[in-house]
Amino acid sequence: MPGYVILHKFTQQGAANVKTLPERIKHATEEAKKLGARVVGTWVTMGEYDMVAVVDAPDDATMALIALKVAMKGNVTTQTLRAFSEDEFTKIAAKLP
Repeated sequence: MPGYVILHKFTQQGAANVKTLPERIKHATEEAKKLGARVVGTWVTMGEYDMVAVVDAPDDATMALIALKVAMKGNVTTQTLRAFSEDEFTKIAAKLP
């Protein structure tokens, strides 16, 4: 499955509700699973982003749906990056002249 890195920033609402973050992460993980995706891990971070998640999803459309469902809750804004595994990149690089 394609891999994705999701960068999260708390909104004002999300920062005010940070105490409930563990249960929100659990709920989002369960929702992703229902859509055929797998949350590899979620980390709360220091710096520009407040949280990072790594997700394997069947396709871009599924990942977009997951990200939109999370954003609709109003606790975070997200930036989703398509991440290529070493094997995927090896195949891409092999096609270079």
